[in-house]
Amino acid sequence: MRFNSLDAWLDWQATLNPAEIVFGLDRIADVLQRMGLDNQFKCPLITVAGTNGKGSVVSMLESMASAAGLNVCCYTSPHIIAYNERIKVNGKNIDDDSLCQSFQRIDQARADVPLTYFEFGTLAAIDVFMRAEPDLVIMEIGLGGRLDAVNVMEPDVSVITSVAIDHTDWLGDNREAIAREKAGIMRSNRPTICGELDAPASLLEIAQQNQVEFYQLGQQFTVGSSANGWTLQSPFAVIQNLPEPALKGEFQKANAATAILALQALQADMGITHNHISQGLLNVHLSGRFEKLHDQPLVIVDVAHNPHAVKSLVAELQTQVIEGSTRIVIAMLADKPVDEVVALLSPITDYWYSAGLESEARGLSAQVMSDRIAAVLNKNELLAQSPADVKLRAELTVKSAIEAALREADSSDRIVVLGSFHTVAAAIDYFS
Repeated sequence: MRFNSLDAWLDWQATLNPAEIVFGLDRIADVLQRMGLDNQFKCPLITVAGTNGKGSVVSMLESMASAAGLNVCCYTSPHIIAYNERIKVNGKNIDDDSLCQSFQRIDQARADVPLTYFEFGTLAAIDVFMRAEPDLVIMEIGLGGRLDAVNVMEPDVSVITSVAIDHTDWLGDNREAIAREKAGIMRSNRPTICGELDAPASLLEIAQQNQVEFYQLGQQFTVGSSANGWTLQSPFAVIQNLPEPALKGEFQKANAATAILALQALQADMGITHNHISQGLLNVHLSGRFEKLHDQPLVIVDVAHNPHAVKSLVAELQTQVIEGSTRIVIAMLADKPVDEVVALLSPITDYWYSAGLESEARGLSAQVMSDRIAAVLNKNELLAQSPADVKLRAELTVKSAIEAALREADSSDRIVVLGSFHTVAAAIDYFS
């Protein structure tokens, strides 16, 4: 074996291809064939794309299927604490040894094909899942859709949770262009479930051109109220008295409806009942999504890093009644829309703590983050004096920013940590 530890494998993979992201399916399809693996599982596959909401929908699908006693395999990215989180079999993270064995098989098959870090992980997930003999496989699209490595597989149902502005360098700078990339996961004469109320025209056009069985929230399926919960109405069935999902946020009902419809749209009878759906919604958990880590002061973490996600986060924060102040700990990557995110957070924020992510290749320093915050607040005329008078401080790390916020907070205050998966990982590590 080339390496004997998972860390060694991952460090090597990060240097194998000079580019962090290389779009295209030719390399991964070639290696898949060399490994003797098919591009279709023997069980149903649901692929999940979208700007936001992917993780929630995958987790709900997994939770509902598990409640029905199905053997379920899930592939997601990125991870928060450990790489093993990306590949799950029956709710358990893959172990180091199984991953290393899979990486070895990929390495032997690929010869001189320069796979990326993400392509290695995707092939490992496919390899592991083929051996696990699951009843259902759920795979999250990493970036975009059309040329994402996951799209090498043939799905039975495709899901597009939302279409918003993110990853503009790769996907385009408007929703129509981004939707065209995400539309690449749709398949002719197979169902696609769209959780976006305001779906871009390009998505609908491509679905029609390719004779996709297209189901859109607010059109072919709707969410309403019922006596004891909420109702989902779709061409497949009307399901009443559904419980609120355990994941926080009013928008999670839309994610839940999207996940339920994906299960309904499967051609195979999965044996998932109303009780299984309810149990799955009540038991679902997803780390880093409006997750509470501490009481008095209340500490909430969220991986929100684009305007669409931050709007949802702010809306949920505004439903909370707190006596004290709101303190924002924020660290972001340089290629994210920092100014827009800060502007959206400004109306609910009393104190800012900028943190650095300099250990990450694309991370902003605490000082640059602080300068960006001050500039946005000045531009919005929320400051009467100079940036030095802003209730804002820069800390080198997320850990030191959290410690500063905790020192200065009253027990009735609220601390919100957000901006990146890396930011949330540091917060979870601090409170664990």
